[in-house]
Amino acid sequence: MPEPQSEIQHFTKNWQQQLAEAFNNIEDLCRYLHLSPDDLPVSDIAAENFPLRVPLSFAACMEKGNPDDPLLRQVLPIKEELFAYPGFSNDPVGDLAAATQAGVLHKYHGRVLFINTGSCAINCRYCFRRNFPYADLQLSKQKEDAAIQAIQDDPSISEVILSGGDPLLLNDSRLTRLIRQLDGIKHLKRIRIHSRLPIVLPARITDEFINTLTQSPKQIIIIVHCNHVNEISDRVITACTSLKNSGITLFNQSVLLKGVNDNAEVLGELSEQLFSHGIIPYYLHLLDKATGTGHFEVSEAEALALMRQVQAALPGYLVPKLVKEQAGGTSKQTIS
Repeated sequence: MPEPQSEIQHFTKNWQQQLAEAFNNIEDLCRYLHLSPDDLPVSDIAAENFPLRVPLSFAACMEKGNPDDPLLRQVLPIKEELFAYPGFSNDPVGDLAAATQAGVLHKYHGRVLFINTGSCAINCRYCFRRNFPYADLQLSKQKEDAAIQAIQDDPSISEVILSGGDPLLLNDSRLTRLIRQLDGIKHLKRIRIHSRLPIVLPARITDEFINTLTQSPKQIIIIVHCNHVNEISDRVITACTSLKNSGITLFNQSVLLKGVNDNAEVLGELSEQLFSHGIIPYYLHLLDKATGTGHFEVSEAEALALMRQVQAALPGYLVPKLVKEQAGGTSKQTIS
């Protein structure tokens, strides 16, 4: 991991090199942030269960010396992850029951979701798929053709969602191949990409990647994942502006997280900043109850009270929908 004085050099490297230099142990991250692990409720066992992984581009947005930094809280393995919370499980949204074949989830009418990879550029501690059996279900190159054929054979499918893990961890050639295959399906209208990389590793938004998207005859939608306004760095703005200027529709979804963004002023400022850079606030999710994430939970009543404050302060188009996902549901459930 580069020392702070070499940050400029680090950010001249390509996205794969930057990813390879991500923080992967608690001590290095704390040293970079001028913090001592002894002063934090860190847990080596939690890190063994779900490894720490944080790109420097995300860590650089954290406040040095602040043990309560809202971005640090999203990635730091702590002892509370080991507590057993009632109602929390390894498959909180019913993904396994929706798996129709390796790598394909068919939960909602007209849409299928591809699990393209089990890897992410950052390991968010609240992740609803942190216990997901990716080795059994992710879409390998060998299984891709069969999955594409299944979509070709089902004219009810109008949208494919590329997910993971994070689909933008696929290299440009693999991603291009996949999108070109989807381009050939006539009844497919849209390709939706869910990715945290434009926020946590904006160097991933390369000219080649943008060229792949702009050459597709399908409507391309990218859902980025930003939880706090401090995540929106100049590098993030540059990456998202490049996408927006290329005709890509950008939405954001956030997760409501205790100690991170459970504050109406923080949520309002996030929406303002997203929209000012061409990203539409779309969803604010209640926490999916995955094992190890209970300390992030904000109750539904608290969430509704927060949203009433946000609605009173912002025009309607800046207010994301408050939603939750339930196993077996036919769509996300709007909370109002």
